[in-house]
Amino acid sequence: MEGDRVYVALLHYPMYNKRMEIVATSITNLDLHDIARACRTFQVKRFFVVHPAKGQQQLIRDILGYWQEGFGGQYNPDRREAMSTISLCHDLQEVLMQIGQETAQEIKTVATDARTHPNTVSYRDLRAEISRHDRTWLLLFGTGWGISGELMAECDYILEPIGVNSDYNHLSVRSAVAIILDRLLGEPWYED
Repeated sequence: MEGDRVYVALLHYPMYNKRMEIVATSITNLDLHDIARACRTFQVKRFFVVHPAKGQQQLIRDILGYWQEGFGGQYNPDRREAMSTISLCHDLQEVLMQIGQETAQEIKTVATDARTHPNTVSYRDLRAEISRHDRTWLLLFGTGWGISGELMAECDYILEPIGVNSDYNHLSVRSAVAIILDRLLGEPWYED
């Protein structure tokens, strides 16, 4: 399955806030749980949670400890299995370094955003690329009001926004991850 060459990173810096200022956003417990479960379901190689602040990193360690070694993991082994996909990193460079130590394949970065960009790639095209090429793929998901433009410009691809028939397009990141993983790695449900 292609998922074994796909990694997911949830970034918390550099993010935009609603005033389009660069900030570090806070960790949410629900994001960790739900994204880990989606990653495990679609056989993603690893789910990186990326945050530069030591206090937020400790919060992540506490949550992971409870579900990986503590009572939570004993009580709910399925959740422990999902949470075992999570790795904590300080920044995107650390993520790329860790992936590079695991694979000799070329790493392609794919940013996600609710906005359209000039170099946007469609779901169908990216799905075909993932299945066709012997590469490693890193899907980047932002928090707050999205990944900074500077970081987006450094990515190999920017995935098209999730299409909605509405003027409201502000999904939670955990909803977006589940939809995107299904479109890229799930069973094909459409015909070309």
